Amino acid sequence: MVSVCLATYNGERYLREQIDSILAQLREEDELIVSDDGSTDATKEILSSYSDSRIKLFSNEGNHGVNSNFENAVSHASGDYIFLSDQDDVWLPGKVEECVRALGAADCVVHDCIVTDGSGQVMEESFFSMRGSHPGFWRNLYRNSYLGCCMAFRKEVLKYALPYPDPLPVFQEGWIASLADIKGRVVFIPFKGILFRRHGNNASATAGKSSFGFGKQLSYRLKLLWLVGKRLIHIG
Repeated sequence: MVSVCLATYNGERYLREQIDSILAQLREEDELIVSDDGSTDATKEILSSYSDSRIKLFSNEGNHGVNSNFENAVSHASGDYIFLSDQDDVWLPGKVEECVRALGAADCVVHDCIVTDGSGQVMEESFFSMRGSHPGFWRNLYRNSYLGCCMAFRKEVLKYALPYPDPLPVFQEGWIASLADIKGRVVFIPFKGILFRRHGNNASATAGKSSFGFGKQLSYRLKLLWLVGKRLIHIG
């Protein structure tokens, strides 16, 4: 069973296109978990317009923000394979199939994607090439290529990833994949699974140039390293 965890917040502009592209790849027994972080636009109306039992909507009642919203979503997932999804991309055919196949020999998979602008025009044919993406905990601690919208992982990963530390100095995909990299195996596959839309209002800055200076970036990496070590000691 597949669980897709979609975090929404004022995503009316692109949401319907994204949901349609996801549902086209899900079977009857799969689920689309949506956690909404208090949207004030038409996001909730768009979600409610679907008469599809695979869609399960939850409100994020905890601390608001991207990490909290995704944590709420994954905590409700019941599938064997969990996919993370932003609200503004487009899934390409074969994404679920390719990721599930890769998870047969891994705990977490990260696939490549095509980077587009807000109107869907291609900016980069390969995120991996643009970013210089490669697997490995230390490499990604130095230069993060764990892009949540391109990730899927086994449910067992949540046994040591939940609950998220608060505060978490990085986006939650970095936390999940870092732990999976140490506890198990993370693989990068060249399959381009989504149109990754960059439109200036994205929650994640992974694909763009960081606005933080070297000192703050180093501080965040050291905090992540400390939190990962602390969690590993806790779970044994």
